[in-house]
Amino acid sequence: MIVEDNQGLADLMAAWLRDEYPVEVAYNGEEALEIADSTIDVVLLDRRMPGLSGDEVLERIRERDLGTRVVMVSAVTPDFDVIGMGFDDYITKPVEEAEIRDVVERMQTRERYDETVEDLYRLIQTKAVLETEIAESERQTNDEYRRLVDQIADLQAQADVDSAGFEDDDFDAAFRDL
Repeated sequence: MIVEDNQGLADLMAAWLRDEYPVEVAYNGEEALEIADSTIDVVLLDRRMPGLSGDEVLERIRERDLGTRVVMVSAVTPDFDVIGMGFDDYITKPVEEAEIRDVVERMQTRERYDETVEDLYRLIQTKAVLETEIAESERQTNDEYRRLVDQIADLQAQADVDSAGFEDDDFDAAFRDL
């Protein structure tokens, strides 16, 4: 979802992304909150808008716990006031098509990575419980246990593939909820 009070810029960003992603557009904060739900993966959010500001929209999105990635796209140069805001990335205007496409792709990658890490964590916890409670000789001959070990290996490989494109700052974001 693109939330931008400059209709021309909002429509331009939507056009840049529509080939690859379903795109919703909101031209103010109130409209954004009407549209925002758990089906929205990424929000590109202008920070300064009349009425409900981007800062307020971000706060309300986080209060709803939608699991949505939020990228601030603003002419306001970030300062210490952004500490604790809870956005996933911050882009300073003016923006270009490649920059918008790149940030959306990175947010999608982070989402996949988070799911993989959460699944991996759950399986590792299950394996740890089994290792504590069941003798190794019994575990090694159990088909379900071997499938569990294989699932863990597969998810670890997927996490390695997903993380290959991460920049250093992306790791902090990927693990913030664990």
